[in-house]
Amino acid sequence: MLRLTRVWLLWRRPPAAGVPAKNLGLRKVASGVSPPGNASPRAVNIFDRDLKRKQKNWAARQPEPRKFDYLKEEVGSRIADRVYDIARDFPLALDLGCGRGYIAQHLNKVSLFHYRKPLESFSKQTLQKMLCLHWVNDLPRALEQIHYVLKPDGVFLGAMFGGDTLYELRCSLQLAETEREGGFSPHVSPFTAVNDLGHLLGRAGFNTLTVDTDEIQVNYPGMFELMEDLQGMGESNCAWNRKALLHRNTMLAAAAVYGEMYRNEDGSVPATYQIYYMIGWKYHDSQARPAERGSATVSFGELGKINSLMSQEKKSQ
Repeated sequence: MLRLTRVWLLWRRPPAAGVPAKNLGLRKVASGVSPPGNASPRAVNIFDRDLKRKQKNWAARQPEPRKFDYLKEEVGSRIADRVYDIARDFPLALDLGCGRGYIAQHLNKVSLFHYRKPLESFSKQTLQKMLCLHWVNDLPRALEQIHYVLKPDGVFLGAMFGGDTLYELRCSLQLAETEREGGFSPHVSPFTAVNDLGHLLGRAGFNTLTVDTDEIQVNYPGMFELMEDLQGMGESNCAWNRKALLHRNTMLAAAAVYGEMYRNEDGSVPATYQIYYMIGWKYHDSQARPAERGSATVSFGELGKINSLMSQEKKSQ
């Protein structure tokens, strides 16, 4: 498995004048206990899926929902780049979690199906899934279903948030809550580790895996503008163990800690979004296979001499 790391920087435009101050205030979320039978026996029931659906529907009904699409549009373009990097023609593809077609707008030679329901009736050559796997309770089963519907020699390309996403916000809230309330609760959703992602893809049956990591940094006027955008994206926390509310003093302290620890020279504050990009193939007899163990004819100790060996071979020819 190949893992690469890159860092990118984006700027979030400050909100327009006239935005009501109440939009930057606190919001209460209901806490609860996972209802029995809501998850499959294999799944760890971490997220309240009904609440997440309400959050997404609320975000979609806002007057200007597209102004919060900047992150998904950026990730969609990078997934499309990975499609074009594959030296293959894919006449048919399935886009899961498509949103407003953030990937499709960059693909002009592929018949793309957008779908949100169970996958049993589909058989596609390529599958794309963007920034929705991090809310799935049963991630192993979701990857197994994706593998099941692929045709042999089909490819899956996906993107999901990684473990270092919003670490600035997480640290600021924890420090402020500890100082003001004597302890802290999780306010940022848990994320999958990159090593676990590779194991899950292999367990689902994918081979020739590639997992690479981007860190997209977006600058905001302050912590409250960041939280407003997360709400507008439909990415507010929906974990069952979330705290019902944050006190006003804790929120103001967190904003001060955020600015003190991470403020840029121009007064803005950064928020880091770590993105895992994954590529996995379904097995086919035509695919290249690793050589048998012990079949190598050159040792790693001779790699330092490769230039001289190549020059000697050219002379002999």
